[in-house]
Amino acid sequence: MSEYKSKLTEEMKRCMKAGEKSRLLVVRTLLAAIKQQEIDQQITLDDAQILAVLDKAVKQRRDSINQFNEAGRQDLADNEMAEMAIIQDFMPQPLTETEIAQMVADAVAQVEAKTMQDMGKVMALLKPQMQGRADMAQVSQIIKAAIG
Repeated sequence: MSEYKSKLTEEMKRCMKAGEKSRLLVVRTLLAAIKQQEIDQQITLDDAQILAVLDKAVKQRRDSINQFNEAGRQDLADNEMAEMAIIQDFMPQPLTETEIAQMVADAVAQVEAKTMQDMGKVMALLKPQMQGRADMAQVSQIIKAAIG
C-alpha cells in the first residue's frame, strides 16, 4: 500500500475512534476518490498518482471557495477552507517562492527554453517535482515571466 493511502487509512481509523465527524468525512471522501481512480484505470495508484488526486481535491476546494466568495456565501467558503486545510495535512511541505523560482530557472536552462513554445517542455519537467507542493497556475506565471 502506498504511503499516502496508508496515512489516510490510519487517519480514518483515528477519526472514527475520536469521533471527529467532519475530518472523517473529508478523509473518506479522499479515499473514495482514490478508489474511484483505481477502478476507472484498473490499476493500483502509486504515491505520485495519489498525490495528483489530493492536488486535484485541493484545486476543487480552491475553485469552490472563489465561487462561494463571489456569491457572498462566506459560510460555505469557510467550510471549503476547512476541508482544504485537512487535505493539505496529507500533502508534502509546500515549496517557498524562492525554491519555485530556482526550480523554474534551472528547468528553463536545462531545456534551453527561449520562446513561449518551449513552455510545455518546462512544465513537463517541473510538474513531477512540484506536484502537490506548488500551485501549478502560479508556476506557469513564473515560467512565462522567465521565458517572456
